[in-house]
Amino acid sequence: MFEITFLGTSASAPSVKRGLSAQLVKHNEYRFLIDCGEGTQRQILQAGLGFKRLNHILITHGHLDHILGLAGLLSTFMRWETIDHLEIYGPRSALERIDDLLTRVVLRGARPPMPLTLIPITPGVFFEGDDFRVSAFPVHHRGSESLGYLFEERSRRPFLPEKADALGVPAGPLRRDLVEGRAVHLPDGRTITPDMVLGEERPGTRLVHVGDCGETESLLGVVSGADGLVIEATYLEEEREMAHQFSHLTARMAAELAQRAGVKALYLTHLSRRYREKDVLAEAQSVFPNTIVVRDFDTFIIKRNE
Repeated sequence: MFEITFLGTSASAPSVKRGLSAQLVKHNEYRFLIDCGEGTQRQILQAGLGFKRLNHILITHGHLDHILGLAGLLSTFMRWETIDHLEIYGPRSALERIDDLLTRVVLRGARPPMPLTLIPITPGVFFEGDDFRVSAFPVHHRGSESLGYLFEERSRRPFLPEKADALGVPAGPLRRDLVEGRAVHLPDGRTITPDMVLGEERPGTRLVHVGDCGETESLLGVVSGADGLVIEATYLEEEREMAHQFSHLTARMAAELAQRAGVKALYLTHLSRRYREKDVLAEAQSVFPNTIVVRDFDTFIIKRNE
């Protein structure tokens, strides 16, 4: 499963109740900050998350409302917070802008307080843990080089204790070996293979995150069947032409993508101050009922229902 906390949910500029784009995704001991709008470090503190293990930052694109918070975050690390390393992933053009921001404005010739690496990525898998991986995919947004992110647990075969009991496999190391795919030998001379005690393969949880976006047709493949889809809803349908002009989505467009792709739950963010939250929710839920319009500091568990 994955846990996501929304730290900033406003579009372009902050409002009284909403900060700029930032989300924190957690899986076991791993933490990934997606985008870092102005004020993100304060949102992290207010959410009670702290900076421990905040080693991986994923940037969707280089627009300022998604990266300016990196300056404050690094400045804070230089003063009183220490992590052992920091890796910032994103499109090359975004990282070039971030490099200017951090080296020329914040560091100004000083050394960063930890090993700092900017890692340009292209579509495909770029991070792998023991039981999950993170992939990037292209997103179309107003001429910028933009990426979305797919967090995906590896598929697994569940252990069936009743079958192990029937075969006389004792609890302990032998069962662990079978779960890890190794055959075991019982004291009576029998060999038990994993296929004898494991069920059918089940796909892992899939969480898809899309930042600013101007169209949805190209996203259908990667979004299909996702357990959670995080995506923008900057406009309402009444201003669809303006959404097209600025390469953003309406709430209805996001909901139509969720409906067509068969996702389990839709989380709408990047909201304009021009609309009431209930109107955004009503427009989306008229198409896709399992829609949530998220607020700053909302936290959700994303997992696959067996």
